[in-house]
Amino acid sequence: MRVSGFTFLRNAVINGYPFVESIQSILPLVDEFICAIGPCEDETREMVADIGDERIRILDTAWNENMTDRGFVYGQQKMIAQYCCNGDWAFYLEGDEVLHEEEIETIRRSMELALPDSKIEALYFNFHHFYGTPQQVGISGYRRAPRIIRNSVRTIAPDGLFWVVLDENKRGRYPYAEDTGANIYHYGHCRSISKMNNKLQRISKYWSVAPKSFEGYGAIDKSELREFRGAHPKIMERWILNEAEHTFEPSLDYKISSRDIRNRIRFWLEEKLNLEISKKHYKSVK
Repeated sequence: MRVSGFTFLRNAVINGYPFVESIQSILPLVDEFICAIGPCEDETREMVADIGDERIRILDTAWNENMTDRGFVYGQQKMIAQYCCNGDWAFYLEGDEVLHEEEIETIRRSMELALPDSKIEALYFNFHHFYGTPQQVGISGYRRAPRIIRNSVRTIAPDGLFWVVLDENKRGRYPYAEDTGANIYHYGHCRSISKMNNKLQRISKYWSVAPKSFEGYGAIDKSELREFRGAHPKIMERWILNEAEHTFEPSLDYKISSRDIRNRIRFWLEEKLNLEISKKHYKSVK
């Protein structure tokens, strides 16, 4: 079994991504790691190169600055990296996502077991989406998502986050996926407020949105938040200490929206019926 890891980055230092830790966390699983790096105003490229692992291959890419439709430029960059992967599996890890060292063998075993079964097109993970601080997670968004795709499957990534399988030229579907039994630790929404503000100022245009000043994480319905009681990957200790927010201050004037009400109903149903009904970008094999 040959495994390719891949990602794309741009201005990851300025924007506060734990990208070095992310890459280092996946290296024990891969035979090669493809990193597409766009034009940067910081040391992103140099820091990736300084990891010093011969499996890392950097692709210097250009970004289509005129592509401002729903983050599609992110999908373009993701696919540039994926199309250079040579493994049986292509393992996508975003620059703010990290694997836990205690789950490496579980992930490896899931790929080995799935490889002979062509019905399994992808493998999905459970997600810890840290929000505001590394001590709490948000549960309103997707809680499971595929990050490993069989590299012989004909796919595209419309906005970078998920895959669409093209059985036909003009019609797509989500991939058939199986559980890895492992987690992905997502730190993008607990980076420092200043770094989050930098990020939003730079990327909003790719979604045709006017950038707004980011004042803090408090503008949220607290019913979406849960205490994180697990253990973080060891490789994140320094980043959590020096780069993450550590104080969460709820906004006193936040008004509950209709979306919040729908989410509260969903949370109640999940708790009462022991269900998990969040958005899923895959179809279960079983």
